[in-house]
Amino acid sequence: MPGLIEDYALIGDCETAALVSCDGSVDWLCWPRFDSGACFAALLGGPEHGRWQIAPASESSVRTTRRYRQGTLILETEIETAEGAVLLIDFMPRRGSASDLIRLVVGRRGRVTMHTELVLRFDYGSIVPWVTRLKDGTGLRAVAGPDMVVLHTPVPLHGEGLKTAGEFTVEEGQTVPFVLTYSLSHLPTPEPIAPDAALQETEAFWQDWTGRCRETGEWSDVALRSLITLKALIYRPTGGIVAAPTTSLPEQIGGSRNWDYRFCWLRDATLMLLALMNAGYYDEAQAWRDWLLRAIAGSPHQMQIMYGIAGERRLTEWEVPWLPGYENSKPVRIGNAAYSQLQLDVYGEVMDALHQARLGGLGATQAGWALQRALLENLESVWQEPDEGIWEIRGPPQHFTYSKVMAWVAFDRALASAELFDLDGPLDHWRALRQQIYADVCAHGFDPELDSFTQAYGSKQLDASLLLLPVVGFLPPGDPRVRGTVEAIERDLVVDGFVLRYHTTAEADGLPPGEGAFLACSFWLVDAYVLQGRMSDARQLFERLLGTSNDVGLLAEEYDPRAARQVGNFPQAFSHLALINSIHNLYRSTKPANQRTRAASDTSS
Repeated sequence: MPGLIEDYALIGDCETAALVSCDGSVDWLCWPRFDSGACFAALLGGPEHGRWQIAPASESSVRTTRRYRQGTLILETEIETAEGAVLLIDFMPRRGSASDLIRLVVGRRGRVTMHTELVLRFDYGSIVPWVTRLKDGTGLRAVAGPDMVVLHTPVPLHGEGLKTAGEFTVEEGQTVPFVLTYSLSHLPTPEPIAPDAALQETEAFWQDWTGRCRETGEWSDVALRSLITLKALIYRPTGGIVAAPTTSLPEQIGGSRNWDYRFCWLRDATLMLLALMNAGYYDEAQAWRDWLLRAIAGSPHQMQIMYGIAGERRLTEWEVPWLPGYENSKPVRIGNAAYSQLQLDVYGEVMDALHQARLGGLGATQAGWALQRALLENLESVWQEPDEGIWEIRGPPQHFTYSKVMAWVAFDRALASAELFDLDGPLDHWRALRQQIYADVCAHGFDPELDSFTQAYGSKQLDASLLLLPVVGFLPPGDPRVRGTVEAIERDLVVDGFVLRYHTTAEADGLPPGEGAFLACSFWLVDAYVLQGRMSDARQLFERLLGTSNDVGLLAEEYDPRAARQVGNFPQAFSHLALINSIHNLYRSTKPANQRTRAASDTSS
């Protein structure tokens, strides 16, 4: 059985990523891309579905502590036994002609007997490769179909029940290397790389990158770790950013809300741009902006809410019958059917993101404004339709309040861009549409009896997305309707200090009820407090949220306050984005919440 979700740490090469457990087992790795089939899938099953463990041969009196090397994605796990102590160093160097996963076992004290077990299973644990020894005797070569993995190590290895095992000893001052390399099977066997040199180059790369990060006061280390995590989730060849490197980690243990998050959501666009630009990473911000424009290019009515990491549009969802799921949480899903949904809020996110890009000085693109105008024409024809909303319900479409608000944002940011950057467009027509949407939301999305905006028109249910109304500039933070909404969410959606997205038992969303508290929503409440001047409440909640991160500073999508454990895909970009922006809201004079509010053009109408 895999460990707790929070028992994992992330390593990666900015094209794919692996999860390493506290006990030295790599339980998840998709090669060669984030969205490729996993060759280690024990995270969603057991060791028989693929893993790579390096651990003491004796399990008695083992104590482990771990950390990331300062300012890097290099994982160091200190392992102490009765015999002595070793340091396990795990990392993935920047990719050359092939992709490498390197594990170094360094003797610190005494003489420790170690054991390694390698179980390669391509295509999500289903395919056993053909394994042969390398001619020079330095390792093994495993091939199945298009995939090839080569292991170089001085450790003697042997086959053992369709897995590869070996035992070795490490003395103080000694280093035993393992280099696992992926390449396409029709190519020549890749040459081994020098692990020590790769470690130095990897450390230099990360420290050079993190050395450019802007200061954020007392939470600088926390913000930096989240930024490193986001950098690790950027697919370097295209600039696309995956929501998480995993699929089907459950939002409720044993439940069916299990989704594939190895894709790029337009919903993340504005927060991602602000997080990167505010930290000083304009190259990554521009690459993300450019990916966004390429992905949505085409007929406006065909714009999707998510795409593949290179802009792929067909993300067909299917279920994996041979994987039992994390702690028997079924089904395991590959692909995501939500790509075909209508979600009106993404229009506002795209328009806001591109406006923020202009404000941030990323520069114009030849097709950018023309594409935005075409998107607005399409939005004009669909904004009054029901949609599946920000939470991608799998029940009947509804008139979600937040969706309509973001339609308002789309026209508002178009007006702001046109006025600030002298861009052409039917400004009077856009103003009229903006006012029409504003009036529609205020008339149908606000419930006087609840003194709150509601999840959908005519509904009595609340939704945490409503915390964003002042953040996006729809209403000022001091508006009585905003204050009433925040108070209603505090009463109805806060559980032990954490914010639920909505009550999954209240109205049909097409799925069985039950999930954890959504961490991004909890950070949104921090931001709402900041905007309302409730700094003590904001700081107290923020500190509590920080306490949910694991020992190496990573956050999943959700947190189960009753079970006191992380749930959902891991690590989750949205959670880390929200954390970074809350830090800036608490610390910096330039606050993301204010940045988006100031972008609003004449919000009194």
